[in-house]
Amino acid sequence: MTETYPLRLPRSLKRAVERLSREDGTSMNQFVATAVAEKVSALETARLFADRKARADFAAFDRIMRRRGGEPPRPGDEVPKSPAPRAKRRPRL
Repeated sequence: MTETYPLRLPRSLKRAVERLSREDGTSMNQFVATAVAEKVSALETARLFADRKARADFAAFDRIMRRRGGEPPRPGDEVPKSPAPRAKRRPRL
């Protein structure tokens, strides 16, 4: 269900939203809704990781990391000798 919410933006921010939504080929409403969704997602993800961290057993992690033995990495899972070149990312607007 969609609900109407009157939104007041500073003029400079509104002008930026108008320009960016036009460049993005979306309506201002869609642009703002997407921006809000991205922010909500980021905050929820941060909360998820904070909750997981609170449940972590760091002593068990340290014990596991200090273990000796095990099997060698499977072919293709080895740690590379030098870092692989990173793909160029498209800049965000």
